Amino acid sequence: MRTDVTRPLTVMLVCGEPSGDALGAELMQGLRALGGDTIRIVGVGGQAMTALGLKSLFPLDATAVMGLREVVPRIPEILRRVRIVSDYALATRPDVLVCIDSPDFTHRIARRVKRSNPSIPTVNYVAPQVWASRQYRANAMARYFDLVLALLPFEASFFEGRGLHAAFVGHPVIERAARMRGGDDLRMRLGIGFDAPVLAVLPGSRMSEVTLLLPIFRAAVAKLSAELPGLVCILPTVPNVAGKVRALAENWPVPLHILEDADDKFASFDAADVALAATGTVTTEVALSGTPMVTAYKLGWLTYTLARPFISVKFATLVNILLDREAVPEFIQSRCTPEALSDALLPLFRSPDARVAQIRALDEATQLLGAGEEAPSLRAARTLLAFAWEKRGAFARDA
Repeated sequence: MRTDVTRPLTVMLVCGEPSGDALGAELMQGLRALGGDTIRIVGVGGQAMTALGLKSLFPLDATAVMGLREVVPRIPEILRRVRIVSDYALATRPDVLVCIDSPDFTHRIARRVKRSNPSIPTVNYVAPQVWASRQYRANAMARYFDLVLALLPFEASFFEGRGLHAAFVGHPVIERAARMRGGDDLRMRLGIGFDAPVLAVLPGSRMSEVTLLLPIFRAAVAKLSAELPGLVCILPTVPNVAGKVRALAENWPVPLHILEDADDKFASFDAADVALAATGTVTTEVALSGTPMVTAYKLGWLTYTLARPFISVKFATLVNILLDREAVPEFIQSRCTPEALSDALLPLFRSPDARVAQIRALDEATQLLGAGEEAPSLRAARTLLAFAWEKRGAFARDA
């Protein structure tokens, strides 16, 4: 039984893809700001977390996947990594295990750890959107998670109502608002005129997303360029899909700049007049930049056919979910066509009224996520540390 309350608190963070890596890095900064040397951080992360000193058990290449076509061939490797992480947790017994996003990967770890050692506290940071699809999963989560750090204002009451303790901490993407700058400098560096129409193309950070969406985005750009002379595209990407992006983007119909630097990604939102984005975390980042956008998503037909009966929300884009209206045009599955995307993008370039209406909606949505309040990563870190120290104290009292 652990009784030494003076030793550093060991926090094990585990993520499975680049968006979770970004959230994990922000949480690491929050933990260190509040706990300093009293916190020891271990686990699995990507470039952002390792840049802050995490010695990851392995890279994220095998776990950053989505969709049956891509997941199935990698199942043996994903399961092997689940065993590596859970065995490490069981051997080292961290004070708290924090599973960040990527539920198909991280929840397997939490289940395996809880089955073998129920005394290890487990936390879910970025819970799956079970309120949107297959709500029964929340009841299952209550068996292997002790706490959910909820990003959305309505999630805490949802999970509490299903027997799982939850706390709303705000969406960490809010903290990236200050990084949405440098657009003019980026245009100058890339040789893009200040009067040139610029479209940020954001096809996602998973291989399956890029494979399905980028060809459609390419065709939409070709159609849009016929109406917008001088159109230029900026495409920020991440290392795990950069090779695929470059291959699919060969002979792009208009001038294209592919960027891999994280700061350049945020500067590209500031530089762009409009964005075309896969639904996901990036749409909230674009919302913070105040850049009007059109969103889209497409799954393999089998994945979508199996998932569709369980989807219980009207929208896929977080801004629209929060506002309960389609403030951002979104095109999912069969509606995701080059013609539809091009037709929705054009007014955002040409109509001041359309631009202003969406920018106001984006601001309204980001306020609901906690903009203007304490940094969400600090709130998450504060809640996590209070929980972990309480659990540590309980262990000491029970010893």
